[in-house]
Amino acid sequence: MEFRQFRYILKIAEEGTLSLAAKKLYVSQPSLSQLLAAQEKKIGAPLFDRGGTCLTPTAVGKLYLETARSIIALDEAFHQQVDDCVRGAAGDVTVGLTQFRSTHLLAPMLPSFRVKYPKITLHLREDTTHRLEELAEANETDCIISLLPINERRFDYDILFEERLLLALPPAHPICAALGLAPGDCADPPPVPLHALQETPFLLMHREQKLHDTLFTLCEAAGFLPQITLETRSMNTAHALAGAGLGAAVLPETLISAAPPANPPCYAAIEGDPHRTIILARAKNRYLPRAVTIFRDELQAFCTK
Repeated sequence: MEFRQFRYILKIAEEGTLSLAAKKLYVSQPSLSQLLAAQEKKIGAPLFDRGGTCLTPTAVGKLYLETARSIIALDEAFHQQVDDCVRGAAGDVTVGLTQFRSTHLLAPMLPSFRVKYPKITLHLREDTTHRLEELAEANETDCIISLLPINERRFDYDILFEERLLLALPPAHPICAALGLAPGDCADPPPVPLHALQETPFLLMHREQKLHDTLFTLCEAAGFLPQITLETRSMNTAHALAGAGLGAAVLPETLISAAPPANPPCYAAIEGDPHRTIILARAKNRYLPRAVTIFRDELQAFCTK
């Protein structure tokens, strides 16, 4: 079988229809249909169920797709290893990360990295944490900046740093007056037992972001289910809305320090001092090109500073 056939049939599975796949591949739909029919005839079984509005892989089709991905990954790893031998500290690195990490972690690091390694080109794929894991498993990224916990059967990872979680409280909240909290002051915030906020509405992150589950886990441990007033995909938005008095939010100290809103909330530590661990992860047993290894080492050194 040719690699072109693997890639074309993988694209059919990704798009769900021959017409969309043909459009993305810049080929005619009849020719793509003929290629699929020829492969199914050669294998002796259909690769897709054509009964619904979208093509869905059959049992044989799933096996074919899994094998195709493995073969393509091996071919890419081989060529990358050859490239490493020939080119040295050069190449392309595709990094998956959230927009927050792109702005507040990579942006300060990249200028010096580019000066030091001008032949390494970085490509950024910004998405939610859950979606980033899917991209890594599909070999669409070389590595992702993510968080623990992560499925260790599917991913290898290196720890970058620990990040403290704090409470962002509306300035008019009774706890702020009781503790003498001033809006915008995040230096040495006093601890607050989370159960004291069981009557307080919370701002919730989207379910594809790990802070979504973190809020429920922390509140469950404190013995209550949080009241949700609003859901957002942006931590910056949650930060600003807490300052505007719409609700409380659990946010990383990194964000609070780096991007205070115009009207900041008050800040408190959470009793028990929860942290989260930021990691650089990659699909299990994926070959690490030299350029990716260099990027990993430089990122770890930057985070250590």
